[in-house]
This record gives sequence, structure tokens and C-alpha cells, in this order.
Amino acid sequence: MIRAVFVSALLLAAATGSALADPDVAKGETVFKKCMACHAIGPDAKVKVGPPLNGIVGAKWAHFEGYAYSQDIKDGAAAGKVWDEATLDNYITNPKVLAPKGKMAFAGVKNDDERKDLIAFLAQFNADGSKK
Repeated sequence: MIRAVFVSALLLAAATGSALADPDVAKGETVFKKCMACHAIGPDAKVKVGPPLNGIVGAKWAHFEGYAYSQDIKDGAAAGKVWDEATLDNYITNPKVLAPKGKMAFAGVKNDDERKDLIAFLAQFNADGSKK
């Protein structure tokens, strides 16, 4: 019975395309509009309320020189934490989970597909803002 329910759920997910969809960079660019008030990305990205997000996927925490990170993020950097896709997904879902005293005043992106698309969009940028 449990197996039948599981298989049915997988088939439904496949039919709707939601659970098994590949990340869509173009959709991620649209999701990034939620971030643009505080963050920039690309060759001309500058510090806003938050640091530029160039090269964020795979970067060490607090990697952008000259930005005044919160103590939570600095502590993560000292512990050797990296912004891998799983960590970014967790952080973007609810920033206060990973950095309870962090500066990021953002409720998060609750939709799984939107987060995957956003991370795929971010992942295409090198640290200098050029695209991979």
C-alpha cells in the first residue's frame, strides 16, 4: 500500500513536472528581481544593502571584501562554511535559520522550484561578474 502511494506520488509529480523539473535560469532571473533591492550581480555589481552575489555558489561565507557582514555570517566563515547549493537553498528559504542575528531582512522564497531556478541563475556568474 505504501509503495503504491509512493509510486502514485512520483507519477503525479512527473505528470505535473513540478518535483522533477530542471532548474530554469530564465525563471531564476525573474525570481532574482525579489533580491535586487538589496543585491546586485554581474560585471558592474556594487554593494547595496547587501553584498554583490557574483560567484556566490561555491564561495566561502563572507567572501566579499569590504562588506560589513553580520557576526553570524562571519562566524560561519571562520568555521569554513561554503555557500553550496544546499546551503543556499536553506538560506534562501528562510535566512534566519542559518543566521538568526543576520542583517538579511527577507522572509525568504518558499517555492522550491523558484529557489532552484534562482540558484541556477546565480551559479552562472563568476566572482568577477562574468558569465561562465
